[in-house]
Amino acid sequence: MCGIFAYLNYNVNRERRYILEVLFNGLRRLEYRGYDSSGISIDSSLPTPVSADPNVPSSPSIAPLVFRQEGKIESLVKSVYEDVAATELNLEESFSIHAGIAHTRWATHGEPAPRNSHPQTSDPGNEFLVVHNGVVTNYEALKETLVRHGFTFESDTDTEVIPKLAKFVFDKANEEGDHDVTFCQVVFEVMRHLDGAYALIFKSRHYPNELIACKRGSPLLLGVKDLAEDNGAAASFHDFNASKNGPKELFLSSDANALVEHTRKVLVIEDGEVVHLKDGGFSILKFNDDKGKNHGALSRPASVQRALSILEMEVEQINKGNYEHYMQKEIHEQPESLKTTMRGRLIRGGSSKARSVLLGGLKDHLKTIRRSRRIVFIGCGTSYNAALAARPLLEELSGIPVTMEIASDLVDRQGPIYREDTAVFVSQSGETADTLQALQYALENGALCVGITNTVGSAIARNTHCGVHINAGAEIGVASTKAYTSQIVVMAMVALAIAGDTISNQERRDAIIDALYDLPNKVREVLKLDEEMKELAKLLIAEQSLLVFGRGYNYATALEGALKVKEVALMHSEGMLGGEMKHGPLALVDENLPIVVIATRDACFSNQQSVIQQLRARKGRLIVMCSEGDAASVCPGGGSGRVVEVPQVQDCLQPVINIVPLQLLAYHLTVLRGYNVDQPRNLAKSVTTQ
Repeated sequence: MCGIFAYLNYNVNRERRYILEVLFNGLRRLEYRGYDSSGISIDSSLPTPVSADPNVPSSPSIAPLVFRQEGKIESLVKSVYEDVAATELNLEESFSIHAGIAHTRWATHGEPAPRNSHPQTSDPGNEFLVVHNGVVTNYEALKETLVRHGFTFESDTDTEVIPKLAKFVFDKANEEGDHDVTFCQVVFEVMRHLDGAYALIFKSRHYPNELIACKRGSPLLLGVKDLAEDNGAAASFHDFNASKNGPKELFLSSDANALVEHTRKVLVIEDGEVVHLKDGGFSILKFNDDKGKNHGALSRPASVQRALSILEMEVEQINKGNYEHYMQKEIHEQPESLKTTMRGRLIRGGSSKARSVLLGGLKDHLKTIRRSRRIVFIGCGTSYNAALAARPLLEELSGIPVTMEIASDLVDRQGPIYREDTAVFVSQSGETADTLQALQYALENGALCVGITNTVGSAIARNTHCGVHINAGAEIGVASTKAYTSQIVVMAMVALAIAGDTISNQERRDAIIDALYDLPNKVREVLKLDEEMKELAKLLIAEQSLLVFGRGYNYATALEGALKVKEVALMHSEGMLGGEMKHGPLALVDENLPIVVIATRDACFSNQQSVIQQLRARKGRLIVMCSEGDAASVCPGGGSGRVVEVPQVQDCLQPVINIVPLQLLAYHLTVLRGYNVDQPRNLAKSVTTQ
């Protein structure tokens, strides 16, 4: 969704042009999250006039400049340099200390337009500026109050109440004689009035060269770089702040991808924390909403200390390399991403030694999971589909009932979650708003909560009792590909770990583990269908709809394949259960509608053959996916339509193989239709608002 980035240089000279480019590049790293407008704020060269109001501190300060633009980041870059040229702002002017903020906006309140873009401002003089991810749920009440106090609103956003509230708090404190009110006190008082989820960065001309970041629900990270001694090792809060006057750079971002090219030393900001960047260091304060005001004065919270951590990613992971698009790269990375997902987790000795799975994040909780009344998979979109693909195996090996829940629906209807349940939360980003709300609900009901995410340090990873990282690597394309296949593999390994070493299913477990070892090679084989799927895409380029039928393990494949087509190719597509064909969908079948039927060898193969025969009898336009060597079985006598043959693996892992041709089809359809494959319209990579 929205993206936040900020850059503060301290005791190191940086020209205005350099500062602008750092901010622009930070926004470019956030593009994949989805956005429709963007903006930045930097300092001008001219001090703001000294206030005539005796209640306001009279020291002059540098006036912040705000640039906002609808559309892509390059539109913002162009408009900024045009404005700079028109005002003759000196791009070569050097700053030994400077704080700049930037934002990409995904519209929630108000249409995409410069006035609704961030940074949002408190007044024409830009006394307080804010960039915001999330939604302020009580903004209407706050807006009414501020209007009564004489504030005028220019935008339709929920965000605009925040800088105006900050100005109101600041002005009120000065009117009451508190001329020493600190930036942190102002921000804490603002937070006390906000409901909803947010990540915020504040900038103010009253507190030049300072930034304050805070969060509740939305992700936010601090990156630090000591230019005097940056050896990449983890450091403590105290170690970094101790080198008080050394040259430093500090960064704030809603996404690690925007930090990794600058530094790998990061602090994952926790909910309720306020991070104050000042004088080359940072302090962490804990917000306690229960304290409110302290004897009529603004509260002065105590600071806390935490260790910095090291980002486990490289710049190369977030570059396209030799590929034209991120989605293309990520589809073709799947043999390697699956290897990484399984590395160190599969144990296979000699022919006489038992095979097993070792998941360190789960081992202390396996007994509790085995005693569960039921296992509940909770997710959204692609993550839900991955869990659906893994459900049959988990039921088979564990003997525990497994239910599926779409996160938002579970919370909407307040579905029953019991203390004896194990709730498994699946999310690529680990920050999905609906899934986080469902997690909070499950925790309140006492369930054991397990997280399966691709992001170390994410909210789901931090707030669940235990979990497994899928280790698929950075995924930039909005449409998930390699994370989906890694999620299926991780959940298959979870099923194997829960099954333990029971004799009754040992042969089945060993066969699955052997198949997991060989799975990357099988995926490499199926990727050779790239050109074939491109040719198929050419035949479908003008179509308006696509149906995909699957059954058993591959019902999830049908849902996910259809989702990929609708996400990026902007073609209506529906994944359907093969057994439901006669209960309505059969009415849609004619000689024009393209229909994909997944009929690889498994327990449902004969049923899918029946589906194919019924569709052919009604002159359906078929595209059949089958196991290698089965073309004659699924289309006897040649027949009409096309056949796509894929390698055969263990039935529970077949969805990993079968989804790859559909990913390739969606990719080529999108490119041929001229759409943006990495940033589909209206969609965001990480859905951090409800």
